[in-house]
Amino acid sequence: MKKESEATLLRIFIGESDRYEGKPLYRYLVELFRKEGLSGATVLRGIEGFGKTSKFRTTAILRLSTDLPIVVEVVDLKERIDRIKPILEGIVTQGLITEEKVRIIMYEGSDKEKISYSEY
Repeated sequence: MKKESEATLLRIFIGESDRYEGKPLYRYLVELFRKEGLSGATVLRGIEGFGKTSKFRTTAILRLSTDLPIVVEVVDLKERIDRIKPILEGIVTQGLITEEKVRIIMYEGSDKEKISYSEY
């Protein structure tokens, strides 16, 4: 069965070495989003990139690979994203946050087709 709905995508661009309260910032954000009841979050690790300072970061040169680009994505209803944004202001002190309206297309099979992880 196919379900479609409108939502908001929040992307947070940070560095791999960024930390908050002693944890990697990306991990702190994922835990925060889960605690706040958001639908889900994904952390993407870039292999190459540069930001505002134009400092180049890449996996190709070992000495530059200690602070690779990280993108944390979270998609949820606009109201839930709006609720979390003020909290982010005190946590993400360096980086970039983008927001966009997205259309969610979710495909769900019947209960018979669903496989639980315990079956593996």
